Amino acid sequence: MAAFLNQLPALIGVVVGVLGTLLTARLNDRAQWARAQSVRWDERRLEAYSEFGRALKEVAMLAHRLTATTRPHSRSLPIDRQRGLELLADADVQRSKSWEGVLLLGDRDTVRAAREWRWAVTQLDRFARGVAAPDFDWAGAVHHVDECRDRFYVAARESLAMGGDDVAQARWLVDRANAPGRAANT
Repeated sequence: MAAFLNQLPALIGVVVGVLGTLLTARLNDRAQWARAQSVRWDERRLEAYSEFGRALKEVAMLAHRLTATTRPHSRSLPIDRQRGLELLADADVQRSKSWEGVLLLGDRDTVRAAREWRWAVTQLDRFARGVAAPDFDWAGAVHHVDECRDRFYVAARESLAMGGDDVAQARWLVDRANAPGRAANT
């Protein structure tokens, strides 16, 4: 019995060591799994945000092209009305599909900003289809779209924990349009 009691501290040390190793391995596995899940969802969020941005940009560009002949100083390439409306309908389907990804994966601030940008682009879409109010201000609406896009990208970058400098385009576009010798690109 004395031999067992002499060995007891070593045995306790081994048991504590094994339990500590098991606990550490479990915590490391859990942390590694959580990191992998985070990366996976960030990748999906990035994909959803990018797809949504491309879809809205397509609708906005088609609205610019459809209205190019009615806006003085437009640098947009005009498109045949019938063909443009068909393309706009297709782009609207993509916009609706991509919206679902943002709703599913986006955080509250990103969804809010996405909703505002989507509504702003819808106003350009409505004008291009000929269903906007008669006093519709195209230049103001385009500027609002640009500001909403900036807010969406700021929220999306925060959602993805992306650093980096200011990527806002609205202010830059206004400064560029107001540069001496340049007509506003409306």
